[in-house]
Amino acid sequence: MTENVEQAIESTALNIPVRLKVNTEQGYPISSKCNFVRSLLEQEDSHRVILIVGLSGIGKSCLARQVAAHPPIRFVGGAVELGFGQWCSRAACNGSKAEYQKRLARKICKFLVQIGFWKKIRDENSGDLEYICCLLQEALYGKSILILLDDVWEQDIVERFAKLYDNDCRYLVTTRNEAVYEITEAEKVELSKDDIKEISKAILLYHSLLDEEELPGVEDSLLERCGHHPLTVAVMGKALRKEIRSEKWEKAITNLSTYATCAPGPVSYVNEKEAENTLTIFGSFEFSLEAMPEDSKRLFIALASLSWAEPVPEACLEAIWSVLGQENLFPLIVCKLVEGSLLMKTDLYALYHVHDMVSLYLDCKTNDSVEILLTESNPEGTAFISPWLLTFGKGSVQKIAEQRIEFFLSGLEEKQVVITLEAIIQALMASKSISELEAGRASFSCILGPRIANLISTDSLGLISISAEAITNIFSECDFCNYFPPLETTGAVDKLASILKDCEDPMIQTNLSTVLAKLAEFGSPETVDKVLQSIPFNQLADLLSPDAEEWHDSVFVTLMSLTRAGKSKAVERMFAFEIDKKLIKLLGNGSEVSQHHAIVTLKAFYEVKGPPANGSLQPGNLNLLPWQVRLSLERFVLSDRNIPLSPKPQTFEDLIHKIIDGDNQQVLETMQDLIPIIENAGDPRIRHMILQSPLIKRTIRALAIWTLRTKLNEI
Repeated sequence: MTENVEQAIESTALNIPVRLKVNTEQGYPISSKCNFVRSLLEQEDSHRVILIVGLSGIGKSCLARQVAAHPPIRFVGGAVELGFGQWCSRAACNGSKAEYQKRLARKICKFLVQIGFWKKIRDENSGDLEYICCLLQEALYGKSILILLDDVWEQDIVERFAKLYDNDCRYLVTTRNEAVYEITEAEKVELSKDDIKEISKAILLYHSLLDEEELPGVEDSLLERCGHHPLTVAVMGKALRKEIRSEKWEKAITNLSTYATCAPGPVSYVNEKEAENTLTIFGSFEFSLEAMPEDSKRLFIALASLSWAEPVPEACLEAIWSVLGQENLFPLIVCKLVEGSLLMKTDLYALYHVHDMVSLYLDCKTNDSVEILLTESNPEGTAFISPWLLTFGKGSVQKIAEQRIEFFLSGLEEKQVVITLEAIIQALMASKSISELEAGRASFSCILGPRIANLISTDSLGLISISAEAITNIFSECDFCNYFPPLETTGAVDKLASILKDCEDPMIQTNLSTVLAKLAEFGSPETVDKVLQSIPFNQLADLLSPDAEEWHDSVFVTLMSLTRAGKSKAVERMFAFEIDKKLIKLLGNGSEVSQHHAIVTLKAFYEVKGPPANGSLQPGNLNLLPWQVRLSLERFVLSDRNIPLSPKPQTFEDLIHKIIDGDNQQVLETMQDLIPIIENAGDPRIRHMILQSPLIKRTIRALAIWTLRTKLNEI
């Protein structure tokens, strides 16, 4: 028992939230400007906002992260970074105020999760900017955090944070938008070429993997041609990795000038100085790509179809590569892009993102990417990649991808239809958030819905099976209501029932059963009767085994739909196949999720029909169930209403308060009741309950007092 408690405390100690932390850029040394910014933050009378301004790729974000990675001790809550980018700007929203506010609200919601105010983004409120800003005020109340707002394009973003009150937070803001410079209540720190000269050689050494004595003697010329800009220097350094021949370096300098001259022109927001700087950076990208294998270069150009406003899941990049080459080579190909600073991969999750200048460069390659993925690819490749581009692509690319999907789903080539439907499911499952998942479902259901009748009316088992799987993953209740009633006249019920009759594949069984149940739920009484006679209840009963948990969710959806559709007739059929007994077994042996669904389903059965006379759930075995389950179900089982309902057992909190407030006899008795709870301290829920209890808190206070007294005695 003691060992279990010790393990629980040790395990939980590792999970206690630590100070918020910003990761620094590798290979970016601390500069004098970094120390200057830190000194500003240490001043009590300094402005709440420090603007770090400068040209693109000059190292504003790197500098800010260096400061935030080791914030002054006054920021007891640590530091946190929130990136915005051009995506979160009015220009990117084509002047739409509503869309801009929606995107900004989404960013702030992400911030609320980062600082621990929310456990996950609450999609029901994520579109209301003013409400979210009120929550932001509440979240930062009394906090002392250094907040890095990176790549800000709009003045009001900074103002919304700066006007928050009753906190001791400070804001580091990086921007290259001159409109943001006009914020008067801010300390402005400009990062110039002279500032980065002192660190550019160190950056070059880090990325080229060379010692200073190994440099070929022309490094100063290369640095000057790069403008000493950290991003350009890093890209060129990686392209010249371990290269010590001076002629190769000289050629690199010449090629950089050539590529900068030929590079695609920057967008119109930049001034002349910014344009020249951007061309140099783009030139370094071109040089880096030329030094890479052809496959890596081709993948990089193909990635221009994606929207890089948010990190992109690795599954999407793998999907794009599968159209271009052998799937097993993907790790090697993408690694070259990461090594060349053209892609960045997050440490914790399989997500990729790019520097804002790389994103700007890729914008110039969008047409080339569309040509590679949607024009040059064979029909099967285009069918596979189109759903991914509709989910993660740029706005202009999404429109083309949608047209391709509609074409394939309306075509006569079964193989292409199956590939498209499989890719739709995969792309949907790769969604990073609930809101992204719901947006994807809405897009795909509009395409799939009008074509369901044709897909199900085919004679292909494979096509019908994948169509059913797509329906169950994509359709909402509204979609079922809109698209399913017309299927009654197409013979869909008979076709699906005949397939199920001889089917042994659990995946096909569950998907087709769900579709049949939904046809009944949203169909006529005649359809309900036909489905109830056709549905293989014996198969559903077998899939409710505790060992078949992966199918439980689908089976529960099917049972609830049938109950709503057929009422007492449906429940009678389920009782006849002893499905209620299977559910009762799950209450004792199933997972927590399965138990919950079993309770809900049994309650639905009993409310419609009442428990069967010979059912397994009798007063005698009701006491064997957990108390919460008894409370939910006993009113359906106990016919004698004079019998008192089950008393609520003493909770862990009750026992703790007895120990704290009771006499010696009560404490001894209660300790006996605590033993079985402590023995289960390995369970995360039990562990959390123990460590959050008043007894632990009182013990911690006692230890703190004892420690303080010990130190005072030593003095």
